[in-house]
Amino acid sequence: MRSLISLFFALVFLAGCRPSNQRVEEQAPEQKYVLGYNEPVRGVWLTNVASDALYSKENIEAAVARCHEYGFNTIFVVTWNKAMTMYRSQVMKEFTGFEIDPALDPGDTGRDPLQEVIDEARKYGIKVIAWFEFGFSSSYKEDGGMLLQLKPHWASLDAKGGLTTKNGFEWMNALDREVQDFILSLVLEVVNNYEVDGIQGDDRLPAMPSEGGYNPEVIDAYKRDNFGAAPPDYHKDFNWIQWRAEKLNEFMKRLYTEVKLADPDCIVSMSPSIFPWSKEEYLQDWPTWINFGYVDMIVPQVYRKDSLSYARTLAANIEYVLPEKRHLFVPGVLIRVDGVQPSAELLEFKIEQNRRHGFEGEVYFFYEGLYRYQELFKKIYKP
Repeated sequence: MRSLISLFFALVFLAGCRPSNQRVEEQAPEQKYVLGYNEPVRGVWLTNVASDALYSKENIEAAVARCHEYGFNTIFVVTWNKAMTMYRSQVMKEFTGFEIDPALDPGDTGRDPLQEVIDEARKYGIKVIAWFEFGFSSSYKEDGGMLLQLKPHWASLDAKGGLTTKNGFEWMNALDREVQDFILSLVLEVVNNYEVDGIQGDDRLPAMPSEGGYNPEVIDAYKRDNFGAAPPDYHKDFNWIQWRAEKLNEFMKRLYTEVKLADPDCIVSMSPSIFPWSKEEYLQDWPTWINFGYVDMIVPQVYRKDSLSYARTLAANIEYVLPEKRHLFVPGVLIRVDGVQPSAELLEFKIEQNRRHGFEGEVYFFYEGLYRYQELFKKIYKP
């Protein structure tokens, strides 16, 4: 008995004498990053609207160099806007006759802004993510534009049978398989033909205003799933919202799967509006996307113009994400809209809020707003 007691105390003593560094290693939390990164995402959106950055090779060189100077490691470059591509697209050439937005190559010289951004970014080790900004929108204040002139049956209809329009944007029917195939063909064209690090949709991909979807075939499908009951005229009815959002969830899963089949290393990122507004207004149920593994990175647009609303909105949206998925959450921060920019003090507060919640990076909308905060960026990203 005495020998057993002695053995017990010997084992306790040995357990307590483990090297201290071993205990630290066991207790240290595993640092997680977005797919393909070994550091936090520090990104900026590069647009072809309210910016001349993409309109010449020299401008692209200057823009990418500035991003590097300020410490950014990711550029989200627009590739799909106003029913035009910012790259040379065979899909669009066959569909509309326009291989690229003519404004980006007025002399038809064969210029390819997307490839120029990729080439320049590689010099600095900056990742390039192709941003499909226009998503399922067909036009802006053009009554459907070129896409719906060519494919009238692609239009999303509201409860009165008219073209779905919201905030000036006209919309395709995002629940239509043919429309989905078209958008997916553009995404896969980029993934297959360009060495991008990822692709991204935003508050228009996958999305559709909740006012839309009153197309005959959609109504018939809803009836089949709801014991013959037709969708209510009230477009924010809970079941009607949920049913359409689930259809977009299915497309999100399909898009993720197709991209990964084409390139397993390609990052699938989405930048939706804040939740639950995103679902109520645009059928974007993005907590399902991140929690069920349909995205590699989610960048919610925490576009708030004062400190209190930013802090509250960020904290609220984090709660929709499972703890083990929160390293895929990167806050989207507004630094310029209609020429208006926040003070440097307000921007620093927002960054501090991100850090308080454990986020070491963010993505800024948009490039033209960077210059005002160059000293702040250099301080926090290149100490």
